[in-house]
Amino acid sequence: MFAILKKEINSFFASPIGYLVIAIFLLLNGLFLWLFKGDNNILDYGFADLESFFVLAPWILIFLIPAVTMRSFSDEKKQGTIELLLTKPISLIKIVLGKYFGAFILILIALLPTLLYVYTVYQLGNPVGNLDIGSTLGSYFGLLFLIAAYTAIGVFTSTLSDNQIVAFISSVFICFLFYIGFDSIAEFTASNFIEQLGINAHYKSMSRGVLDTRDIIYFLSITVFFILLTKLNINKEQK
Repeated sequence: MFAILKKEINSFFASPIGYLVIAIFLLLNGLFLWLFKGDNNILDYGFADLESFFVLAPWILIFLIPAVTMRSFSDEKKQGTIELLLTKPISLIKIVLGKYFGAFILILIALLPTLLYVYTVYQLGNPVGNLDIGSTLGSYFGLLFLIAAYTAIGVFTSTLSDNQIVAFISSVFICFLFYIGFDSIAEFTASNFIEQLGINAHYKSMSRGVLDTRDIIYFLSITVFFILLTKLNINKEQK
């Protein structure tokens, strides 16, 4: 598994894609949070917190993570190397996990520089340090679990076709459905159960700084579910 993971990380940074992902994520967040006028601008917000970042980041990641994961298996299929990969003396689940964690770590690397936002807002507080650390940490944990779920979805959709564009669009659609689609359906049906099926409800809950086991179990379930779907889909194509 670690050999696959290392290969994935090296391939990301051997080409412009790794650097582009990090640059685009930081650039978009930086522009909306610090330069563009509007509700998301931290300097115009009037409060020393990072709520705008944690509202904006999931929307950017809906497009960014599929752009990273779309090549995971679709590229192997297109180049005809998937059969070679599957003949290696390594279990299928370890291959899937290697691909998954390779993409996951790349997104984490893109997320690390945003800790500078925490320091900046901490210094901008009046008085200095007037920042809800508990809520901020909870939001970061929520974002990590959201990234884990998005990445699992993206890796799964990369098995659906050898066309990366198809994989990208499918991933964006499923991520969008899970993030905000269930919320929209719940508004029409007034069903709390349907709302709880969506990522947004659990992400908001964690953003309050309270790590509820129900939210953690939800994200882990979504992640494991799509990882297993990925394995099953590849296994089906082998037969």
